[in-house]
Amino acid sequence: MAGNIIEELKKYNLLGRSGSFFPTALKWELVKNCKASKRYIICNGSEGEPKSLKDKFILQNYPEAVIQGVKTALKTIDNSSAFIYLRKDYYKEFGNKLKRLSKGFPIELIRKKGNYLGGEETVICEVIEGSKRPEPRIKPPFPSESGLWGYPTLVNNVETFYCVGKISQGEYEKTRFYTITGDVKKQGVYELPEDYTVKRILKQTGNYPDFDFFVQSGGGAMGEILLEKELNKQVQGIGCIVVFNAKKTNPIALMKEWTTFFLAENCDKCTPCREGIYRIDEIIKKGRIDKQTLNDIFLVLEKTSLCPLGANASLPFKTLIKKVIK
Repeated sequence: MAGNIIEELKKYNLLGRSGSFFPTALKWELVKNCKASKRYIICNGSEGEPKSLKDKFILQNYPEAVIQGVKTALKTIDNSSAFIYLRKDYYKEFGNKLKRLSKGFPIELIRKKGNYLGGEETVICEVIEGSKRPEPRIKPPFPSESGLWGYPTLVNNVETFYCVGKISQGEYEKTRFYTITGDVKKQGVYELPEDYTVKRILKQTGNYPDFDFFVQSGGGAMGEILLEKELNKQVQGIGCIVVFNAKKTNPIALMKEWTTFFLAENCDKCTPCREGIYRIDEIIKKGRIDKQTLNDIFLVLEKTSLCPLGANASLPFKTLIKKVIK
């Protein structure tokens, strides 16, 4: 195992792979150094955003590395125990293997409750505690300070723990996983260098289109829209690239897909998200884009939503309307 794992995380500048890109070493230090009699570790395998399959791919092909990452956290963070939080179908498919790999360590598997929002870090704490609704908490405090049962809690994504496992074994090569889907020839999950651009990823995997297209980069619902001339940038978010044939894609229908997802997945706890998404859907159903009204709604969502769903929901709409809808 690598020496001081937190120093190794700093050396590699490992950023969380849940979409937030928060420095992993800093999060580990915050939990490790917080004064408390116990601490908790959560491996988040909820993967609820449409068209993202990277966590499933990792659990299917590299469960040993994930568990190695969790065990490394347990050894690094004193007086800690761990939970692996899995969406229901992943629990059924990979649960027994993960339990065998976890034998001898204080690691417990938990089934996810809810759908997309059930994977938000404070919602996970609510679910594991068992007596509360799966709704996000107001932050601060953040889980690293007050998470499960009020104790410092480390929450990292499956892919982040995979990377930690590789680093601890001296096998990390600064890669990340990309889900490529949409109007491409070779859909799938690919492990490639983390600094690759969208263009390079599509070309290297044999997925660069020979027709007029645009992509959604970062997430299958919350990713931003990029035109072909904008592909010389790295993939953000959860590493999802969706390719759309520009001539065959109805942008109104595409936005309706997004509002259907967001309406189904928001928890209705905060007014900006609940009412804002409803109003966006209402405008899109009319088929005429009222840009001024939508921009006002986007601003409210971004500035006042309680959790990342509402805060980030506007990005795909804003970028599609600006770049694709004339």
